[in-house]
Amino acid sequence: MLDLRPVFHLIGLLSLTLGVLMLIPAAVDWQAGNENWHAFARASFLVSLVGGVAAVATRLALADGLGRRQSFLLTASVWAILPAFGAIPFMLGAPHASLTHAYFEAMSGMTTTGTTVFVGLDDLPPGVLVWRSILQWLGGLGIIIVALVFLPVLRVGGMQHFQAEAFDTMGKVLPRVYDISMGLLQVYVGLTLAAIISYMAYGMNGFDAINHALTTIATGGFSTTDQSFAKFTGSLEYVAALYMILAGLPFIRYIQLVRGSAVPLWRDVQVRAFLRWSGYAVGVIIAYRLFSSDGHPLDILRGTLFNVITLFTGTGYGSEDVSGWGDFPLLVVIIVGFIGACTASTGCSLKVFRYLVLFEAIRAQMQRLRRPNEVVALRLGGKRLEPDVISSVIVMFTAFVAIFLALAVALSLTGLELRTAITAAWTAICNIGPVFGPEVGATGAVDQFPLAAKWLMIFGMYLGRLEVLAVLVLLLPRFWRG
Repeated sequence: MLDLRPVFHLIGLLSLTLGVLMLIPAAVDWQAGNENWHAFARASFLVSLVGGVAAVATRLALADGLGRRQSFLLTASVWAILPAFGAIPFMLGAPHASLTHAYFEAMSGMTTTGTTVFVGLDDLPPGVLVWRSILQWLGGLGIIIVALVFLPVLRVGGMQHFQAEAFDTMGKVLPRVYDISMGLLQVYVGLTLAAIISYMAYGMNGFDAINHALTTIATGGFSTTDQSFAKFTGSLEYVAALYMILAGLPFIRYIQLVRGSAVPLWRDVQVRAFLRWSGYAVGVIIAYRLFSSDGHPLDILRGTLFNVITLFTGTGYGSEDVSGWGDFPLLVVIIVGFIGACTASTGCSLKVFRYLVLFEAIRAQMQRLRRPNEVVALRLGGKRLEPDVISSVIVMFTAFVAIFLALAVALSLTGLELRTAITAAWTAICNIGPVFGPEVGATGAVDQFPLAAKWLMIFGMYLGRLEVLAVLVLLLPRFWRG
C-alpha cells in the first residue's frame, strides 16, 4: 500500500511556508492603511495552522526517504493544493472573488501562466498585487526544482537525460538535493534583485519594479496594472526582454557559472538554439511589419522584440495588441509559444530540448531510409541520446498535442468562438498568458468566459505546468496498486 505520510509531511511544510509568506502582503496593506490586511492575516493563520498540523503529525514520515510513486504524487499534489491555499486571501478580502475566480487566479499564478480573471487591477489593494506576484515567483522557483530534481528521476518527457547533470555543477556530484535547491535559490534571488535594480534605474517606481521583477524572473506575466507593460513602453521593454531571456535559460548553467565554469553555458545546444530561434522569430516579424505598416522602425523593433520574447518565454506581458499585427505574425507567435524556452528554466511549453531531440530523431530516421544497414547513433550536444529518452520525448509530444486539441474542442463546446477556444487552449497548456478573441475583455481578462471554460483552463494550466505525463500517470490503476 502506498504510504502517503511523506507526501502529507512535505505538503504541510510547503503550506506552512505559504501561510507565513502571506504576512508580507498583509504588512504591505497595513503600511498602506488598507483594511484588507485583515484578510491576509486570517488566511495566514488558517493556512499556517493546517500546514503546521500536517507537518507535525507526519514528522517521522521521511525517515525512509521518498519513493518513486510518492514523488509522482507529491509533484502532482503540490500544484493542486497550494493554489487552493493561495486563493484564500482573494476570497476573504479584495476582490472578494468567487471560488472559481480565486482558484483560477492562484493557479494561473503558481503555474506562471499569467492569464487573469481580475479586472480593475489599478484599484486593487497593493497587498493583493504583491500576493499575485509572490505566487508567480514561488511557482517559477518550484518548477525549476521539479525539473532538476523530480522529473529526471521520474523519467518524464525525456528529463532523464538531465539526471546526472542536474547534480553535477562542476565535475563533482553534489551530495544532497538540498545543495542544488539552495544553489538555485541563490541564483533566483540574485536575478530578481538585479531585475528590481534595473527596472528602478530605468524609471519604474519601487512598488512596480519589485512586482514586475518577481513576475519577470518567474516568466509569469502578472502586472500591477490593467495596461500590462503598455504603461512602461520605451527602454523598460528592452530591460524586460533581457531578463525574460535570462529567465528562459537553464538555471543549472548559472550555478556552474557562479562556481567558475562558463564553458557549459556557451556550449549548451539548448541555449544556442533558443537564442537563434528567438532571433529568427523577431527578425521575420520585424521584416513583415516594416513592409506592411507605416510605423516608426525603432518602435516596430522595440515592440516586436519585447512581445515576441514575452510569448516565446511564456511570460505573457503585453505592450501592444499582437493580434493586430496581422495573421502571419500571429501565426509565428503561436508557434513560438508552442516551443517555449529551455529546460530547467522558468519558461513553459514543450521546451527547446524536446524539439532538438525530435529533430535529431527525424534526421536519424531519414538517414536510415537512405542507408538501411548503417548504425546511426543519436547525439545531442556531444552526449548520447538513449532510446528511452527519445521514446519519452515522442510520447510527451503526442500527449501534449492530443490534450491541446481535446482542450480546444472542449472550450469551443462551452460556447467560445473558435479563435478564442484555440488560443485559450494554447495559452493554458503552454502556460503563456494572453488569449485572443472577441470574448476577451479590453484588459485581457477572461472573467466573462463561461464557468466551464474557466475550469477547463485551470485543468489545462495544471497539466501544462507539470509536463502532462507527471499527472496522467496517476490515472493508471497499476500506479496505485504499486
